[in-house]
Amino acid sequence: MDKVPEEKKYLYGPVPSRRLGRSLGIDIVPFKLCSLDCIYCQLGKTTEKTIERSDFVPVEAVLSELRDKLVGGVEADFITISGSGEPTLNLRLGELIEGIKKITNIPVAILTNSTLLYREDVRADCARADVVVPSLDAGDEQSFQKINRPHKDISIEKLIEGLGAFRNEFTGQIWLEVFLVEGLNTDIKQITKIKNAIERIRPDKVQLNTAVRPTADAGIKRMDAERLQVIAAQLGPKCEVVADFSLHQYSKYTKNKAEDVLSMLKRRPCTLNDICSSFGIGHNEALKFISYLQQRGLIASEPKEGAVFFKAN
Repeated sequence: MDKVPEEKKYLYGPVPSRRLGRSLGIDIVPFKLCSLDCIYCQLGKTTEKTIERSDFVPVEAVLSELRDKLVGGVEADFITISGSGEPTLNLRLGELIEGIKKITNIPVAILTNSTLLYREDVRADCARADVVVPSLDAGDEQSFQKINRPHKDISIEKLIEGLGAFRNEFTGQIWLEVFLVEGLNTDIKQITKIKNAIERIRPDKVQLNTAVRPTADAGIKRMDAERLQVIAAQLGPKCEVVADFSLHQYSKYTKNKAEDVLSMLKRRPCTLNDICSSFGIGHNEALKFISYLQQRGLIASEPKEGAVFFKAN
């Protein structure tokens, strides 16, 4: 019997991104392995909270998958290292970026929660990228604990100092994302503290986001576009709103796959992991189909026993 080819499992997309255009994603950590447990995370609650770096995936296998993708004629504006957890937890991040740059001229972006940038080795790894998109959701420890629920050894001051040190060393672009949660980091006192932190970090851009997808904790409401624009003005001329309130121009593939997902959800409620397992896709790809269906009012989400289930309306 012929051997069944091993399924590709590290790359996803390209997917449309408001910030990065056509983004070819690379997932290099196990699902929900993170240094934070953010209340707004679209992937659900963190299953293992850690700050220990480790060698999670074989770099050569990732690069081999990327080579195959490139040979197929993929079009992407960025190769984006992000995925199912905090990518800087991968000990071979710098080696991976070096390998990517040897086989393609497509620029590399990293999405990070910023928590490990206090470490010199993490800063050195991230500095190999072209664009780094770190997060900062709080200007004081109290808000940081409520919104991001960090590992016990991470403080907001440690995070901000790490970002500042990285700015001093990195000559590429830093696009700082601030995720706003109404009632926790949106009053004028909190915005002022965040602005003070931004002035210390000196990013090239500040990008405001809010909850437009299902969140780890129930009851996290998205802010309206007008309110976000007001806060953007308060944070200064480098600040822009990146939260996507509009209906995407989805590809035919996305529409067709979303219809398959809807067909399954009409028969039984499913978690994100259920959908991924059923269709052999990654979490970020599955979230695109879920977003497509939610924006059209075809499905709803419901928390149950610590998990989020999606079901057809």
